[in-house]
Amino acid sequence: MEENVSILIVEDEPRIRSGLIDFLEFHDYMVTAVEDGLEAQRAVRDHRYDLILLDLMLPKISGEDLCRQWRQNGLTTPIIMLTAKGQEREKINGLDLGADDYVTKPFSLEELLARIRAILRRTDPARSVGQRFQFGSLQVDISGLKVIVDGQEIPISKRQAMMIQTFAANPNRVISREELYEKVWGESMNEIETRTVDMHIAKLRSKIEPDPNEPTLIKTVRGVGYMYESQ
Repeated sequence: MEENVSILIVEDEPRIRSGLIDFLEFHDYMVTAVEDGLEAQRAVRDHRYDLILLDLMLPKISGEDLCRQWRQNGLTTPIIMLTAKGQEREKINGLDLGADDYVTKPFSLEELLARIRAILRRTDPARSVGQRFQFGSLQVDISGLKVIVDGQEIPISKRQAMMIQTFAANPNRVISREELYEKVWGESMNEIETRTVDMHIAKLRSKIEPDPNEPTLIKTVRGVGYMYESQ
């Protein structure tokens, strides 16, 4: 069941847009659909989506320009480009601009579904690592909101659990404060929230690190963010 996953469809062709809505809603996704780049810009500004299906050739603002703007503004939502046959250069440009994948029209709906699920597994920590997993030397139980350290159960908050999931799903990759805030708090970060992220990391370290002042699990990457260094 995918009822908690929201997808934005940006497609100006009514037949394709309608078909995508019906197909994805049948598979229990929550779907929003818009038909031009300006509507897409507003939708992403006002709402948070788990994935965006973005047509390249759009009225008002092109898909390429939208992708560029969103990535420059720090949006990390996965984007699958929808391209017409023969737009090879546009596909390459789209990937260079930060799109996660592309499909060429006409495309198989089942193939699109497989690509959507694959990207969500890569980008959604809950799908990637599950509810119970190893994090360094720790055993993590997300559903039980606890970690086991040296045989001792330590309760963690929901936000702390989401932070651990995010790091566990992205080993050895630097995660910026902006990305972490977006994934855990579900909204874009402003300058005030920078301190919020740091305080929550410090609190989490106090629970899971043998020495919070010399962390070995969640390391600070100065000026950028944090990284889980797996062995």
